Amino acid sequence: MKTGVKFGFGIICIFLSVAWLTGCATMPPPTKPAKIGFVTSIHKDLISLPPPKIKIFVGVYRFRDQTGQYKYNPNATSFSTMVTQGATSMLIKALEDSGWFIPVEREGLSDILTERKIIRATIARYKEKEKGNGKRFPELPPLDMASIAIEGGIVAYDTDVYTGGFGLKYYGVGGSTKFRVDRVTIYLRAVSVDTGRVIRSVMTNKTILSKEVDIGIYRYVSLKKLLEIESGLSYNEPTQMCVLEAIEKAVVALIVDGIQNHYWELKNPADLHAPVIQRILEESKEEKIAEVGTEKKGETP
Repeated sequence: MKTGVKFGFGIICIFLSVAWLTGCATMPPPTKPAKIGFVTSIHKDLISLPPPKIKIFVGVYRFRDQTGQYKYNPNATSFSTMVTQGATSMLIKALEDSGWFIPVEREGLSDILTERKIIRATIARYKEKEKGNGKRFPELPPLDMASIAIEGGIVAYDTDVYTGGFGLKYYGVGGSTKFRVDRVTIYLRAVSVDTGRVIRSVMTNKTILSKEVDIGIYRYVSLKKLLEIESGLSYNEPTQMCVLEAIEKAVVALIVDGIQNHYWELKNPADLHAPVIQRILEESKEEKIAEVGTEKKGETP
């Protein structure tokens, strides 16, 4: 066997080994059936919160994208937004899952009011038709009132917060890896419907990781015989799921902050020492310490 052929065979073996070690980059991942819901790393804390003394009726009119950013496309104008436009639905689901709030419909309020008008008109028609027969028709009950309005939105989306990578090539054989980190920021506030005062507000953020691995061979294995092989694998965290995780974190932080400042109460006061509450309080304490340290560094002598 010629030396060039031996070298080419060895290169191919190395390439196949690397491809297998990087997770079979040449093969697409298998498709999976649809699932109910999506469990984030924060969801366990959300559903593990101790029960409240009284559940609070809340209304969410809109919790929208306030960044105004569109996906970057160097070749054409893009009208696709960087973040999901369904944040209101995500927030309502998080409030419901927490067990602390009873969300009332406000985003689609006009549809509900229209339907109630139809019901009233139908009842009035039957009353007129059955007048004198002594039949009684049920009255339409009033809508539930919200004592707190939840406001806020997706206030920032920072791209390329961190970027980096590593690559190596030797005689046309090598590979590279790249990564990029974006960040989405959520602002959430609870407003008293009676007074209009902002009771409490919190801000959370979540990083979004994108990474890529490439390996390739570009080598003459013998005279007039060129070996060229490429393979790669990339992974992007779903942006909408990162937004959901940041929203759930904000809801947990809002509940714990309200408990600490006596705006709402636990069913059992001893639950204040529950692990999930203590963990959030510790995170808030560390954040305040970090803010104080940053302010001191920025002071001029």
